[in-house]
Amino acid sequence: MGFLKNQFSSVIEWNENGAGILFYKFQNQEIKKGSRLIIRPGQDAIFLYNGRVEGIFVEDGDYDIESDIIPFLTTLKSFKFGFSTPLRAEVLFINTKELMVKWGTKNAINLPAPGLPGGMPIRAFGAFNCRVAAHDVLIEKLAGIRQTYTVGDVKERIIASLDQLLMSWISKEGRDMFNLQADARNIAKGIESELDADMRTLGIAISGFTIESFSYPEEIRKMQEKAAAQSMVGDMNKYTQMAAADSIGKGGGSGAGMASDMVGLQMGMAIGQQMVNQMNMGGQNAAPQMQGQPAAQGGNGPKFCPNCGTPTTGSRFCGNCGTQLL
Repeated sequence: MGFLKNQFSSVIEWNENGAGILFYKFQNQEIKKGSRLIIRPGQDAIFLYNGRVEGIFVEDGDYDIESDIIPFLTTLKSFKFGFSTPLRAEVLFINTKELMVKWGTKNAINLPAPGLPGGMPIRAFGAFNCRVAAHDVLIEKLAGIRQTYTVGDVKERIIASLDQLLMSWISKEGRDMFNLQADARNIAKGIESELDADMRTLGIAISGFTIESFSYPEEIRKMQEKAAAQSMVGDMNKYTQMAAADSIGKGGGSGAGMASDMVGLQMGMAIGQQMVNQMNMGGQNAAPQMQGQPAAQGGNGPKFCPNCGTPTTGSRFCGNCGTQLL
């Protein structure tokens, strides 16, 4: 900040010691001969005389007030410094950088929801960006009565209207109250446009607004987790079928894991059942062929008894004389 020397200012500057300041009004109005003005990167300097803007300086650098500044002032071009005639003017420093501010709802917002007579309480968190947009509006609305204006002041004004804006934009287009995060970008864009229009009446622009997260009550979160778990269980059969098909396509290698083991077991059971069915069918087909047939014939037995000449009919002994035939 500027400092005093011999009752008058010798250097007019702003060191931005306080973070998040949008403008700072130099405290001493008396500027003596030989004083210098220092403008740092990201700053503009505005000279005010009797409440009127005399000149705006936007290039950073070190300037001599008498030779570099006064010749460009509107009504003070012929001002001459004297021993007892310091320049009585105000210098307003403007922060031209874009600043980011975190925000969060102070209280839970009760949103209308089916089945909940009192509404569903939620909280929201995010960030916004702001910057000075119009010097003349800022000076007219704020600089005349304020020594400084900070992002904290901007945040306070935004938070005051944020609850109503959130409720308004969330309720539009029948959004799902239980899945607001999926539409957070569109909600944020709508809120940004309204906040920007409001803050520009003070010469400040809202150049960005984001919603990082919505926070639901603990009971709602538990219900969501339970619903998600039930949905996963319902999809397990589909998952198993897909995993089995994938395993078969890859040859059922050892890397197929549990799905491969299940497929192998199911295929083994199917093959075993098929073999049993075939054996049962084979047994049923063979039985009629065995019925009514004589005992197995010897492959080299005689057709007639060598002792009495009686036909053997495939027997091991002659039916007439009892002679052993095999």
